[in-house]
Amino acid sequence: MNIEHFRNYCLSKKYVTESFPFDEVTLVFKVANKMFALSGLEHHPATVNLKCDPEKSIELRAQYSDVVEGFHMSKKHWNTITIEGNLSNKLIEELIDHSYNLVVNGLTKKLQKELGFI
Repeated sequence: MNIEHFRNYCLSKKYVTESFPFDEVTLVFKVANKMFALSGLEHHPATVNLKCDPEKSIELRAQYSDVVEGFHMSKKHWNTITIEGNLSNKLIEELIDHSYNLVVNGLTKKLQKELGFI
């Protein structure tokens, strides 16, 4: 998967915004103003950070060399994934979905209802 495919997939999700809050090379994706994905655009091959359930993080890191502890993030809750590596687009999209859903499920029930998630 290239960075443009990653970007388009993230933006296809409900209520997602993109911004550069840290600097001009770190692209951040948020849902309801909560971060679920980011990428340093200067990295080659392209890598992204995605939120992940802690137990699932450990499993993914053991199974795939292209999944490592989150770079400059909480090692417990974030993974860095090489998207221009050996992972399938389908798996990367599943990991994006997982990250997005973790953030949505962490929103207040009131906000989830206002946004139409429940």
